[in-house]
Amino acid sequence: MTVTVIQNMGEETERSQGFDELESSSGESFWQLTWKEFRKNRPALYSLYMLGLMAMMAIGADLIAGNKPYYMVYNGETYFPVLRQYAVYVGIADWPPELRTRKNFKRYNPEEVIYPPIPYAPNEIQLSEKYERPGGGHLLGTDRLGRDVLAGLIHGTRYSLTIGLVSVGISMIIGLVLGAVAGFLGGWVDLFLSRIFELWAAIPPFFLIITAAAFFPPSLFWIMIIIGFTGWVGIARLTRSQFLQVRSFDYVSAAKALGCSNLRVMAVHILPNAIAPILIPAAFGVAGAILAESGLSFLGIGVPAEVITWGSLLAGARSNIAAWWLVVVPGFAIFATVTLYNLLGDGLRDALDPRQRGQ
Repeated sequence: MTVTVIQNMGEETERSQGFDELESSSGESFWQLTWKEFRKNRPALYSLYMLGLMAMMAIGADLIAGNKPYYMVYNGETYFPVLRQYAVYVGIADWPPELRTRKNFKRYNPEEVIYPPIPYAPNEIQLSEKYERPGGGHLLGTDRLGRDVLAGLIHGTRYSLTIGLVSVGISMIIGLVLGAVAGFLGGWVDLFLSRIFELWAAIPPFFLIITAAAFFPPSLFWIMIIIGFTGWVGIARLTRSQFLQVRSFDYVSAAKALGCSNLRVMAVHILPNAIAPILIPAAFGVAGAILAESGLSFLGIGVPAEVITWGSLLAGARSNIAAWWLVVVPGFAIFATVTLYNLLGDGLRDALDPRQRGQ
C-alpha cells in the first residue's frame, strides 16, 4: 500500500509540474489549458453536449410531455397550466381553487386548449390501452397500466440525473472532508481514517445500499442519501493523496507562517490546487449512481410506486416478456447515459494529465 501511495504521489507531482511548465510557457490559466485539451477529445466533448441536452430535457419535461396544457380556456377564464406548474415547483404560486380538484386536465372539457407534443403524464393510467405496441397514439408503447412509455422516459431523465448529481455531491462532501483531514494532519489521524477507508471499501456497495434502503420508507430523498453515503471512499482516498502532496509546497508553509488556521490553509490554499483530479471519479460516480438507482427501481426497493423512473419502466417487462419495448427503451436510455458519463470521465482524465498532450 505504501508503494502505491508513493507511486500515486509521484504521478501527481509529474502532472503538477507539467501543468506549471505549460502554464508558464503559454500564458494560459490551468482551466483554459484543460478546456483546450478537453475539446480535442471529440467523444468526450459530444458527450458533454448530449448531457447538456438531457439536462435541458429534464428541466423542460413538463413542456414536452404531460397532460397539463400550455393554454386553456375554461368557463370563460384563460389559464396557462404548464407555466403554473413550474411556479408551483419553486413555491411562488399555487393552483387556483377551480383547478385543484382534478389532476387530469383532459377531464375539464375546456373551450380551447393546446397540449404538449406528448399529451400524457408519466403516471397517467389508461387500463384500456395497456401493453400497446409502439406507434399510433403512443410512439414508444405503453406499460401494464396503460402509461405512456415515452412520457415516463422523458420524466425519468429528471429523476436519474437528479439522483446521480445529488448522490455524487454528497459523496464529494464526505470524501473531500475526510480525505483532506487525513492528508493534511497525517500521523495517527491519517492512520485511523485510512483504516476506515479500507473497511468501508471492503463492503460491497450495492448490498449495502439494499440493506440500508430496507430500513427507510420509499423515498427518492433517502435513495440519494444512501447512494451518496456509499460512494465516497474513492474520492476520500484521492483527496488524501492530493493533500499529502500539496501540503509540502512552499506556499502552504508560507500560509502557515503568516498565521492562517488549518481550516483556512486546507480550504483556501490547498483544495483549489488539488480539486482538479478529484473531478474525474465524480464523473464516473454519476454513472454509478444512475446504475444503482436503476437497479433499486428494477427490484422495487426504495423508490415510491408512483414515481416513474427508468428502472421502474424496465421492471414492467417482468410481467409480460412479450412487451419488448419495455426492455429496449429504458435499457437503451440507461446504457446511453452511463456511456456518456464514462466518456466524459475519460475526457477529463486525459485533459487533466499533461502527459497525454498530443496523443
